[in-house]
Amino acid sequence: MTTYNWDLMERLLHEAQNSAGHSFTPRPYAEQYAAEKAAAGEAIENLDYLKTVAGEYEKLLLLRGYIEPRPEDQGGNGANYILTLRGSSLLSLIDSSIPGNEHPRQVLDGQEDALDELTFDEVASRAQIA
Repeated sequence: MTTYNWDLMERLLHEAQNSAGHSFTPRPYAEQYAAEKAAAGEAIENLDYLKTVAGEYEKLLLLRGYIEPRPEDQGGNGANYILTLRGSSLLSLIDSSIPGNEHPRQVLDGQEDALDELTFDEVASRAQIA
């Protein structure tokens, strides 16, 4: 069963969403994520591991259609992204600023691979997940 760091994933999706005019850089986002967790007194994983995971998540999100290259007319520079409909759906499910986000994360964690395209599309279409 594949498990994901939903907080880190959320951070990457927000950064992709807001990347107009600058490059998407997952490793520094992982550093910022770790620093924020540490400042809040939360335990963090090994920083090098988090940086590696962030890079892997970028590839996975792109390959599986959660993000796509940002068009030039939207601030694209060849090294940044926009969220696809699937990516927007994922962000809305895991967004920690939305009350009740733990239930969708639990449902996603119960899947063999929650970010498999067919699995995610089926799970995200369920009205009761949100």
